[in-house]
Amino acid sequence: MQTLTYDGDEPIRLNKWLAQSGVCSRREADALILDGRVQVDGETVTDAGRKLTRGQTVGFTDAQAVGAKMTVIYNKPVGIVSGQPEPGETPAVRMIRRANVFGPADVYPDRDSKLAPVGRLDKDSHGLLILSEDGVLAKAIIGPDSELEKEYHVQVRGPIFEQKLKWLRHGLELDGRKLKPAIVTQTGPQSLTFILKEGRNRQIRRMCDMCELRVIDLMRIRIGPLPLANLPEGQWRLMTAAERAELVNK
Repeated sequence: MQTLTYDGDEPIRLNKWLAQSGVCSRREADALILDGRVQVDGETVTDAGRKLTRGQTVGFTDAQAVGAKMTVIYNKPVGIVSGQPEPGETPAVRMIRRANVFGPADVYPDRDSKLAPVGRLDKDSHGLLILSEDGVLAKAIIGPDSELEKEYHVQVRGPIFEQKLKWLRHGLELDGRKLKPAIVTQTGPQSLTFILKEGRNRQIRRMCDMCELRVIDLMRIRIGPLPLANLPEGQWRLMTAAERAELVNK
């Protein structure tokens, strides 16, 4: 267990000070505290809002332990289900195998792995899907306070004109709730790029339906600073520590 002594003049929240001290991000500090991995003057603390005063000593386990849980990046094909499958369907987690790993991997999922999809990508869509055991990472990507962008390439049928683009960018509602503004760019005669900061159920398809556009292909190519890049379809790789840090600290 590592220790630090708080020497500030004013009381400060424990999670905020751990983040300011470079121990970890604020989200990771919350996870460390919740897991009982932090002590103040020898006493285990589970309240992230606990105030520290000058001279108190904080002990904590290595923050990297929070990030040691497995996370994989998968280029999901059409037809694979990211979440809970219906009978006869194949869940993405079942496709994370030694046979289709891209590049080197020093660990592989086993029967004890608890990889879960981080964000929706429906059966008819393909592209970047993150599966992880890491709750801190999941909260950073899909938590209610997340501001991470998700970028999609979309092919549609139907006429595209400026008024439809304005509706897609701002002004639509789904399920009685107004959508956050989106960045929507026409990139070809029948192609659009969407950049969203939310992920409502089948959101892009439903947005396009409301504008009399039929989605014929939808591919996610980026989540925050993480691009799909050159990962072949149907293959997966481990997320690096640097990639995780970028997502969690964004």
